[in-house]
Order: sequence, then structure tokens, then C-alpha cells
Amino acid sequence: MVDPDALVAYCDRLLAAGDFDDYAPNGLQVEGERSITRLASGVTASADLIEAATAWGADAILVHHGWFWKSEPPCLVGMKGRRARQLFKAGASLIAYHLPLDAHPVLGNNAALARRLGWVDAEPAADRRGLLWSGRLSLGCSPDAFAAQVSERLGRHATLIAAGRERIDRIAWCTGGGQGYIEQAAALGVDAYLSGEISEQTTHAARELGIAFVAAGHHATERYGVQALGGHLAERFGLEHRFIDIDNPA
Repeated sequence: MVDPDALVAYCDRLLAAGDFDDYAPNGLQVEGERSITRLASGVTASADLIEAATAWGADAILVHHGWFWKSEPPCLVGMKGRRARQLFKAGASLIAYHLPLDAHPVLGNNAALARRLGWVDAEPAADRRGLLWSGRLSLGCSPDAFAAQVSERLGRHATLIAAGRERIDRIAWCTGGGQGYIEQAAALGVDAYLSGEISEQTTHAARELGIAFVAAGHHATERYGVQALGGHLAERFGLEHRFIDIDNPA
């Protein structure tokens, strides 16, 4: 059992949360009614996740995508109000870490994705604060084979822009909505860049930069950091932890 404030203070230090100028608050977003024995984790603090976590008896919900984004109206009305009422009724805390969870060198989404996909020599690019990573495949292959491997291991169909490449050895990646880093990835001299999403302009950028691009799914690429953090917290504080995967094809 651990107090929510103590758990969040530990996470803030572990993830260096204060070092990031983020799009939403990191840490304790909603204070619950009790100490934490059961910790549920998930990618996004949706109504379905709150319902499933409540059914399990979670005292706190740990997510990558929480609430109160800078670009959104702040009022808890409509859909947001319904989510908030669900959470208040459950009496559970909501804890969220966005960019700090992308960037952590061991527990973060980028590091965890590399482990999931079996990439080697994985490390962050020096000038992107842990949001853009590079490494290499354990065995080089064609773009088609690479996209097929990613699709199989993540359980999502990956979109491939081969951009004239015949073989992939060195890669760069940023989970989630990181397609905008494609020029920085190309500057690293890699053969391919992978992110969660693709935009209209990404196809043209890949072709003109001569770098293969794979969009593997925003949700699919960001399932693993929050699981790693939840598992770490469970071991550190003696908690029960359950990752709840709410299916999302995006």
C-alpha cells in the first residue's frame, strides 16, 4: 500500500517529469479517496478503461494519455464530465505521464518498443531529449519484410512507404504521433524511420529524403512503456498491477 502523493513523487523523480514542457500536466491529475494497493494501467484514460479498472477494484489508474490537454477546453462537461463522474464514483486516482514516459531510457515507450521488436544498439538521439531514438535490426531485411515483422509483433497492420529502399539495417523511431521527426531521423543517416502515425505530407517527405517510413499505430506503439512503469511500481511498492488494453486501431 502506498499513498498517491508518495507514488507520484517517486515517479516524478524517476521520469524527471519537471524537465519537460509538455502538452498536459504530468503526475497526479485526479486525487482519489484512498491509498493504493491495486494499480491499473492503460494507454488512454477513456471511459472504457475507467470502467474496466473499476470492475477490477483499482485504487489508481496509470496512463500515458491523461486529461487536461492544452489545446482542449478545460471544462468537465459532456464526454469529459461523464468520464470524471465515473472516476469520482470509483474513488480512484488518475496518474498520467506523457513525454516523460516516452523518453525514459529504460521504462519509456521508445525503449520498450525496441525491446518488443528486438532492435539492438537502441539509444536516444542526443538532440531530441529522448523522443527520437536510433538503432539497428538484429538482421537486415527488405522494407516489406520489416513492415511484416512490425505488423506481426504489434498485432496491427503497418503502413509502409518504401521510398526506393531495398534493404533496412539502421533505423530510427519515435512512438505515437512522431511522424514530424522524419527529417531529423533522415539526418541520422538511417535506412528507415518508424512512428505511430502517418500524415499526408509524410509520404512525400519519405520519398524525397530517400528514407523508408513505417506507421505502426499510435496506440500499438505506446502500449509498452506504461506496462513497464506499472510493473516497476508494483515491484517497488508491493502493489498488484494489471495492464488493461482497450483496443484501438489507431
